[in-house]
Amino acid sequence: MQKKPRIAVIGAGLGGAAAAALLEQAGFNVRVYEQAPAFSRLGAGIHLGPNVMKVMRSIGIEDELNRTGSHPDYWYSRDWKTGEIIAQIPLGDYALSHYGSSYLTVHRGDFHSLMIDAIPDHILSFNKRLNKVEDLGDVVRLHFTDGTSEEADIVIGADGVNSKIRDHLLSAEPPKYTGYVGHRAVFPISAVKGFTHDLCTKWWSDDRHMMVYFVTQKKDEIYYVTGVPEASWDMSKSWVPSSREEMLGAFDGWHTGVQSLIEASENVTKWPLLERDPLPLWSRGRLVLLGDACHPMKPHMAQGAAMAIEDAAMLVRCFKEVGIDDHQTAFALYEANRTARASKVQLVSHNNTWLRTNENPDWCFAYDVFNVPLVEPSSVLGAA
Repeated sequence: MQKKPRIAVIGAGLGGAAAAALLEQAGFNVRVYEQAPAFSRLGAGIHLGPNVMKVMRSIGIEDELNRTGSHPDYWYSRDWKTGEIIAQIPLGDYALSHYGSSYLTVHRGDFHSLMIDAIPDHILSFNKRLNKVEDLGDVVRLHFTDGTSEEADIVIGADGVNSKIRDHLLSAEPPKYTGYVGHRAVFPISAVKGFTHDLCTKWWSDDRHMMVYFVTQKKDEIYYVTGVPEASWDMSKSWVPSSREEMLGAFDGWHTGVQSLIEASENVTKWPLLERDPLPLWSRGRLVLLGDACHPMKPHMAQGAAMAIEDAAMLVRCFKEVGIDDHQTAFALYEANRTARASKVQLVSHNNTWLRTNENPDWCFAYDVFNVPLVEPSSVLGAA
């Protein structure tokens, strides 16, 4: 009996975890290699729109996510100084009836934990930092820094903005620093005094913003992430500590609602906002990219993880459509059906205009990766 092709997923972040869960569920022979020794509940929040929740339904964790996260009734955009509502986008029951699934905000660690739990233990290996890739034509050899090596027939690079798989395909090149940083903090709502916060609000000025939302169903934890101009960043650091004092300076004169959050901040971190120009290819030979490995973007649409998860679902759909043995045709079909959408989200995120006015978000939220009509590739991309 012929063995099933071996699929290696590099990285067990949200995109890699989604790919692994969907591949295993579909009966493919998959292994996941993650460089971290373990995962912990890191201090960040995440938006899960209806486009993502449909994938979670397929994976089997939609109901538990709905019990875990917060369901904002609206996305509010407010003026930085007056607090005036400048946009009000219906979510809540409207999202459920209009898009067929919910919109929620949740702690990223809680979400990731549910994703990891959806992957059988025997297919996930930790402490596997990729060091070298050899595509030998008939097989790919993966070398890890612990001295071990593995072979696979197909390799999915879900290894983030500093992807080793991307470097192998296109040569090593650092991502672009956008000139903006994001401050992050998550803390108990009981620490916030003097203002009652909406479930999901983005505070805007001309050159910076603060995105604020609850991350638990109990509404006992609140999170903020900013976008603030900063001329330079030491690219050897993925993040640095920040402080309440730095935040007070960055948001001097802002509304009481913003000040109440800064005053409640005990631990603030600061992260560079990075991106890349659209890549000339997403695959070559037996290697293919998804998520931040091929289209890292600013977080200003709250759709970066969503694009990785959609990528994963589309790639698995293409494997099922074409057949795993014809991987190059599957890769070409995948890229043809993801490039335009990922590039549009990347551009809108770069421009930081999303939901600042009362626009219609249907093009983003109504997308269903499992049922959107497939477009045919004009040629077998990445075949050379």
